[in-house]
Amino acid sequence: MKQHPGFTFYEFFAGGGMARAGLGDAWRCVFANDFDARKADAYKQNWGDEHLTVNDVRQVGLAELPGEADLAWASFPCQDLSLAGNGAGLQSERSGSFWPFWELMRGLKHEKRSPKMILLENVYGALTSRGGNDFADLCAAMVDIGYRVGAVVIDAAHFVPQSRTRLFVIAARADLSLPDALLESDRDSMWRPEAIQKAARRFSDKVAKNWIWWKLPAPPPRTQDFIDIIEDEPVGVSWNSDIDTRKLLDMMSDIHLEKVKAAQATGARMVGGVYRRTRNGEQRAEVRFDNVSGCLRTPTGGSSRQLLLLVEGESIRSRLLSPREAARLMGLPDDYRLPHNYNAAYHLAGDGVVVPVVSFIADNLVTPLLLHNRGARLRVA
Repeated sequence: MKQHPGFTFYEFFAGGGMARAGLGDAWRCVFANDFDARKADAYKQNWGDEHLTVNDVRQVGLAELPGEADLAWASFPCQDLSLAGNGAGLQSERSGSFWPFWELMRGLKHEKRSPKMILLENVYGALTSRGGNDFADLCAAMVDIGYRVGAVVIDAAHFVPQSRTRLFVIAARADLSLPDALLESDRDSMWRPEAIQKAARRFSDKVAKNWIWWKLPAPPPRTQDFIDIIEDEPVGVSWNSDIDTRKLLDMMSDIHLEKVKAAQATGARMVGGVYRRTRNGEQRAEVRFDNVSGCLRTPTGGSSRQLLLLVEGESIRSRLLSPREAARLMGLPDDYRLPHNYNAAYHLAGDGVVVPVVSFIADNLVTPLLLHNRGARLRVA
């Protein structure tokens, strides 16, 4: 068990509390917020409601944020920053909710109680939305309220059997001392793709002077494959009929049917993730057998729900991914309480942050930085 260092955090856009789960017992939540009542119910079921405010972030007041937190976590809405979104970016109603969050952080600065660190999580498309202007604006906003800022891109497939690439913007209050062990001199890192480096070249001089190349170690070996999280007797979903499975196979192109045949030829028990997509005006089923699932999405339509194909020699079965399997793909433990409604449970998982990724960033960057500064005489921000 981790030693409790007494760190505190705010959890904005909290969903079911997956950032809280990733931070673990070493951290104490003093404020949590989400506007979605169904997600808030799941949060209450797992964490209680002592510090939970169910309200739009635009309605949250500074007085609701106690003390001076060590960290403010914000997984703000991604729909308008996603590559599949409408392109409205940070000027939109949903992803634009970053700005009310930022106003709260600016208000805390005015009251001289800025969080020591701010961590923002969003989709990879946040790097390139509106030609990269959204990312530049976001970083400039952090610098304007007294932070130095950097970013990493992490694919959750390093930690769980799900392909899920996300951007993490990590900001440290300007008066914090930055230990050399947490800084990277070589920009060529597995956590910093060319998209980040390209974005950094477009910064204003002020942002560039306050930009940090954060250092993270190589990830530990992943201990699970997709097949390992599959329920033999799933709860909340049923296996499809042979007829429906045949219809699914008939929707596959020759390339994807060859993948199924190759899986059969192994004679092993194999699972593939299936999404239905529209290609050239025709709905197609596409499967992958690479030991990881596709990225979970929020179930706004039938095509957004991931199916699985279980292949054992000549036997081929299909069904929707179960809520518990979706939770496992997010790194949640089996004792995490899920909503009883399928869509609510799947939405909770698909809209969350992967728990082991949060732990990885906290253990290797956030906590060491805060411990390094513990006891130092910091300027009040």
